[in-house]
Amino acid sequence: MRILLSNDDGYHAQGLRALADALADLAELTIVAPERNHSGASNSLTLETPLRVEQVGPSMFYVTGTPSDCVHIAVTGLLEQDADMVVSGINHGANLGDDVIYSGTVAAAMEGRFLGYPAVAVSLVLDGGYHFTTAAKVAKRLIKHMIEHPLPPDTIFNVNVPDLPLEEIRGYEITRLGFRHKSGPAIKAYDPKQRPIYWIGPAGPGQDAGPGTDFHAIANGKVSITPLKIDLTDHRSLPAMRDWLEKM
Repeated sequence: MRILLSNDDGYHAQGLRALADALADLAELTIVAPERNHSGASNSLTLETPLRVEQVGPSMFYVTGTPSDCVHIAVTGLLEQDADMVVSGINHGANLGDDVIYSGTVAAAMEGRFLGYPAVAVSLVLDGGYHFTTAAKVAKRLIKHMIEHPLPPDTIFNVNVPDLPLEEIRGYEITRLGFRHKSGPAIKAYDPKQRPIYWIGPAGPGQDAGPGTDFHAIANGKVSITPLKIDLTDHRSLPAMRDWLEKM
């Protein structure tokens, strides 16, 4: 079993190291991760400038690009042997609900799926505890189960783990994505030359966060596992939209 590991927090991130340590006896690992933090990079690919790849350890590389760049370069040009699965994480923070639109962690998993591999994105919903070991053990258990009970290659799991000791985790739940309230206001400040600068405001709290959602599972101490799909087409609206277009 060969697993390609990546993330969006950078190759030096604590979450990535914890994940690699946990999976080391489960599969042959290759780490290809960004040189620096690329949180919020979503599915962006670097197309206008060349990318550099540096080896920084046995089967460990960094790429001067985004999480999607890392997985794409690894699969299409760097790896001598194909991976069997792509695992991204452990993200330093939640990827719940709308977060998946922006998440570089989820994007790395999606890139793996685009290229034909089952993929898992793992995030620790930080709440002051920094229980990366918990998230790593959860990821190992899930991935071991996926190896023993294979799923279709178009599978993408978005996994969020409560920031708790392992013995306090209350179970696992298959969930759907919830929705957040809109983000907080942008934060205005000034640089040393008194020119205005802005920070993106904090993510909003859960709005659609009831039973069955990823938000609800986390709030109740459970691991949230959300299956994702790439097709963004609103299939239910197609007949109505065809009728609407005919009136034009």
